[in-house]
Amino acid sequence: MGTVTTDDGTAIFYKDWGPRDGQPVVFHHGWPLSSDDWDAQMLFFLSHGYRVVAHDRRGHGRSGQPSGGHDMDTYAADVAALTDALDLRDAVHIGHSTGGGEVARYVARAKAGRVAKAVLVGAVPPVMVKSESNPDGTPIEVFDEFRAALAANRAQFYIDVPSGPFYGFNREGAKVSQGLIDKWWLQGMTGAANAHYDCIKAFSETDFTEDLRRITVPVLVAHGTDDQVVPYADSAPRSVELLRNGTLKSYEGLPHGMLSTHPELLNPDLLAFVQA
Repeated sequence: MGTVTTDDGTAIFYKDWGPRDGQPVVFHHGWPLSSDDWDAQMLFFLSHGYRVVAHDRRGHGRSGQPSGGHDMDTYAADVAALTDALDLRDAVHIGHSTGGGEVARYVARAKAGRVAKAVLVGAVPPVMVKSESNPDGTPIEVFDEFRAALAANRAQFYIDVPSGPFYGFNREGAKVSQGLIDKWWLQGMTGAANAHYDCIKAFSETDFTEDLRRITVPVLVAHGTDDQVVPYADSAPRSVELLRNGTLKSYEGLPHGMLSTHPELLNPDLLAFVQA
């Protein structure tokens, strides 16, 4: 574990496990979490001989908490600084939710030889917010409510989200894990309120259409059909249509946080894609 300092002086915390000559698999977390959200996948790929790397986005987890730079262009630049510092080549970049947007923006701009493949898991591309050009998107009022709840009582909001839609624990018959709820809350509260507030705009309003069109490497789009945070129909099929070399993998009835609720289903599929 260590840190990389960006051009604006922000320290980006990262984990780097496994053999240095192993193929790198780089994980990008969702909002408002940290690299710890990828525990199950990092351990899994580590056990298969890969070099696994994951960072805490600026303002999240153990990274620095600057007043600015909470936008997708800066997030992608931070990833580029990390991959340059570690000299990661032929890496597979896997992003969940907001991290999927970060992957799309970074991979579309990455230096030659840096990226071999990418995976978008329950990811925000192409664009979430409703507009004239995206009439089926999520109304801006939903994200305004997120901001209001965060500003009013972030601690309670960060209990309500994982207790409900994030993991699908609000569905009848769901097997609720208090441990996952507590872990989500802890990751969220470790980060900075200003960064999380600004990141809502970044993940909801950024349009990744052109990023997806520019990506030439193979991309797996994995999405649960009962995703209550990033609706399946608004994201996964549309992303695959825009990608030059995209493959869609749908998970019937699985929630937004399926990487934590169902790693036994997701992990083998990730490995098969990486090894293909």
